Amino acid sequence: MPIALMCPNLQCRALLRVPESARGKRVRCPECGGVLVVPKSPSTPSGGSGKPATADSANTD
Repeated sequence: MPIALMCPNLQCRALLRVPESARGKRVRCPECGGVLVVPKSPSTPSGGSGKPATADSANTD
């Protein structure tokens, strides 16, 4: 299953699809020529822990 990435160049933002074998490697954007690193592992949508934030854990003053 291909990996979908967005070019980090703010003036390009092209959608790239790279094969699973590209994980951990650098690829070049075909639109702007910028270089980006394909993440080694899938990212979690919540930003890290994989668990949704609760009201108790969100209020850590």
